[in-house]
Amino acid sequence: MPWNWELAKWPQFSYDPEAIAPLERQFLLGVGSAFAYLKTIDKQDYKRFIVEILSTEGLESSKIEGETLDRESLQSSIKRHLGLDSALKKRRNKESGMADVLCQVYESFNQPLTHEMLWQWHALLFKEVSGISDCGKYRIHAEPMQIVSNRYDSPIVFFEAPPSGKVFDEMTAFIAWFNSLSTGSILGRVAIAHIYFESIHPFEDGNGRIGRVLVEKMLSREMGRPILIAISKMLENRKKEYYSALEKCNRTLEVQHWVEFFASIVLQAHEESMGLLYFLIKKSKMLNALSGELNPRQLKVLLRMFAEGPGGFKGGLSAENYIAITKAPRATATRDLTDLVKKGALAKTGELRHTRYRLNLDFIA
Repeated sequence: MPWNWELAKWPQFSYDPEAIAPLERQFLLGVGSAFAYLKTIDKQDYKRFIVEILSTEGLESSKIEGETLDRESLQSSIKRHLGLDSALKKRRNKESGMADVLCQVYESFNQPLTHEMLWQWHALLFKEVSGISDCGKYRIHAEPMQIVSNRYDSPIVFFEAPPSGKVFDEMTAFIAWFNSLSTGSILGRVAIAHIYFESIHPFEDGNGRIGRVLVEKMLSREMGRPILIAISKMLENRKKEYYSALEKCNRTLEVQHWVEFFASIVLQAHEESMGLLYFLIKKSKMLNALSGELNPRQLKVLLRMFAEGPGGFKGGLSAENYIAITKAPRATATRDLTDLVKKGALAKTGELRHTRYRLNLDFIA
């Protein structure tokens, strides 16, 4: 049975746009509201939001591929790129490379996609990485590019991409399609862009990571400004569904299931990203209002709680958590926590050993 790229109508992917019309309307409404809100916030708050979203995208996209990046190093590289951090910290190649790719995609969203752009992203991702012979260029090896199971006793070939000799022509067609004037559903077109690119699988490694930043680029271009959403976080959360949906497209150009799945991912990612933005704004307002009123222990704990994100500590902050973070005696911890509740920074629930504290995101100075 032929692979999708061997079918007569390749690459004419088909789906019913009416099936995702409600998701499209919801997405466009959310983006419009987000644009209006972003005009009202402080420039530094917006830059901090960019750092959080880009670093989350980089971390989660690498995680999908089984690679763990250091959050602090990645964020430091992004901050330096945005002029937010002048500290000379040691640069780690993987993190700085990912940061450079993410920032380039963000800053060049309205520029046409080119072969050279893709090659540069790949070179940045794999600079000084051993084992990658075709770094910064499309694959040229004669062996088939196959995605197989990890079973050594009886490996299963899930997909075989076009041979290396066809990659440049396939990517030339893909780039022309990517840069063409869009018609119809934005979410549908973005979903097609991802499956189209992944089907060609043009690089020796890194296709997933580059394929996902292409989603960000296309969404931003379609909307006329950078769309800051952590697509990869949603895909990592639903990784089994993601791989299953991709696999269903391996031998067909009818991709209704894939488009519906991916459209829901984009919508969910945008909603979560806006939740993160509101969270960061509330963090900024609280810390500014309490500036000079907190002792070093209290500030350290609040920053640690904010670092956990909108979900906060699982189960809430306990007195034991506070002691572990600050190394303070229990009596001191109790006084500090009581004071944070009094100041409105924390909300208390439960009693005795069941007492827990959560950030009061409805804080009013």
